[in-house]
Amino acid sequence: GMITLTALLAIYSISMVTSLPGLAISPILGDLKNIFKNASDLELQMLESLPSFIIVPFILLAGRLSLKINKKRILIIGLSIFFGCSVIYPFSNSLWLLLVVSALLGVGAGMIIPFSTGLIADNFTKRYRTRQLGIASSITNITLVLATFLAGVLANINWHYAFLVYCLSGISLLFAFKLNSAPPATPQRAKPTNDIPISTNHNWPVALMFLYYFITFIVLTVPFNLSIYMETLKFKDPDISGTYISVFFLAMTIPGLFINNIIGWLRSYTNVYSSAAIALGFVLFLVKGGPVLLTIGVILIGLGYGCMQPIIYDKTSTSTAESHVTFALALVMAMNYMAIITYPFILEILQGIFSTDASYFPFLFSTILTGIFAVFTYFKRNTST
Repeated sequence: GMITLTALLAIYSISMVTSLPGLAISPILGDLKNIFKNASDLELQMLESLPSFIIVPFILLAGRLSLKINKKRILIIGLSIFFGCSVIYPFSNSLWLLLVVSALLGVGAGMIIPFSTGLIADNFTKRYRTRQLGIASSITNITLVLATFLAGVLANINWHYAFLVYCLSGISLLFAFKLNSAPPATPQRAKPTNDIPISTNHNWPVALMFLYYFITFIVLTVPFNLSIYMETLKFKDPDISGTYISVFFLAMTIPGLFINNIIGWLRSYTNVYSSAAIALGFVLFLVKGGPVLLTIGVILIGLGYGCMQPIIYDKTSTSTAESHVTFALALVMAMNYMAIITYPFILEILQGIFSTDASYFPFLFSTILTGIFAVFTYFKRNTST
């Protein structure tokens, strides 16, 4: 079948919005401590984490609603809420209002996120779908880098301006009205095939959900712990950790642009090499080398994760009945935010048990887990997941 350029740009713009929640808060947390002097650390941290907490249930709700309600309508409602929050944010001068708007932003984002991949699954099949899922993943990751940088620049002018990055959702909202109310029917999807068993209609993709949670949990070690790691090793400029994290996110964008070529070269070993790259990247952290080894390490971890992410989306869409694809993808994508929410708590518990160095332990723990996982992936390379 055919898809218009406008509709394709609409789908791409949704992928751009999914990386935005919480971005504007990071560069202004220090300013907010001075502005709201009576606020507790928990209240300030909630500004950053609240959207992620709210996103998870609304991703699941939007995925469920997609089984019965027009997807375009759900998407427009979600984008309208998100854009409305982006307009209110810059005029918010009280902490309670910022918290309320952050919660609403999570509602809107949760209603949008499933469709960044769900609409691709509706409109593309086979290698075309794989390629588009790779591009969508790359757009999400590159937006994360650019929007973080932009939020930091705007925050230096005025802390209110950092919230203007959320106004990018207005572009997606305009494009959303150009989407078809129903995806075009194609010969490949017009009738069921033997590749999709009837039993998948109501089964959750549990194995893929766990896989996505696991690899996301592992790679979160880089953005969550890199600055502490660099301060402990007495780098000349520990503030450069932000640059390394940007390199990490940039490395995540590259595989998505060439995902079909990568699968063509590596075939059933794709996930094996990807997990091995992540493991090797963490090993380079353990040797406590200089900036060169550290750069190679973050690049390897980013490349490995950036390769596995679109493949998981693609496998989810191919192993689920057509009518349930968006719901299945919603379940899988929710795991990304579950990992973000649970990572600090699980790591704190483990560090308490082992009573070890808080700067070094996360990288040692991730190295061991990923090394075991790479071996496991090798022996399980021909299984469906």
